[in-house]
Amino acid sequence: MSSNGEVGIEVKVPKLQVLYEDNHLLVVAKPPGIATMGVPAGKLSLLDVAKEYIKQKYNKPGNVYLGVVSRLDAPVTGVLLIARTSKAAGRLTEQFRDGVVEKVYWAVVEGTPDTTEGTCVDWVRKDERHRKMHIASQSHPEAKEARLTYRVLQTVTNGTLLEVRLETGRKHQIRLQLAHRQLPIVGDRKYGAMQPFSQGIALHSRYLHLQHPVLKTDLEITAELPKSWRGFGIKC
Repeated sequence: MSSNGEVGIEVKVPKLQVLYEDNHLLVVAKPPGIATMGVPAGKLSLLDVAKEYIKQKYNKPGNVYLGVVSRLDAPVTGVLLIARTSKAAGRLTEQFRDGVVEKVYWAVVEGTPDTTEGTCVDWVRKDERHRKMHIASQSHPEAKEARLTYRVLQTVTNGTLLEVRLETGRKHQIRLQLAHRQLPIVGDRKYGAMQPFSQGIALHSRYLHLQHPVLKTDLEITAELPKSWRGFGIKC
């Protein structure tokens, strides 16, 4: 089975890597090259894999409810949060909407930022025809504000490792905002990268910190880097 055309790699049905699981939540490490959800008929999504995992583990007949709270682009890896009940999904969505969830990504970019720390604030809009996002003027009727901060973690082979913290959750936000500053993510040809990457792109959802939707306890989830990142010589 092929992955989406965006990354152009072949994807086998992945084994689900579970990072956290209880009656309310399923948190997994997403592999590259598979869409989170919303794929055409006949293609596999990670949500499909997760539902099959729940069916088999708990011997559940019929349809399984799972709600993706914050999806990742097909070529992106890392922490993916899934609700197992509609109540949990609603409460988690509220946390994301209120901006109380701490979302940390790691990205290897081509080039070096001008400063070791920075804030990116832009207005962005969707381009449905080309399945990408664009920087827009604030006055554009479809424009939405996109905010993130970054800091340099280290210089790596053929690039720079950044820690990125999202303050908003726009489609392709990190990819677009960094590329707009001449810092495209390695492997991300859609947004101007020149360097290839063996699996997807070098963008990884590293860490989530949120409140458990039912237990009300702090929940911190970290996803280890994929094997495809080993060539960068990361020491963190």
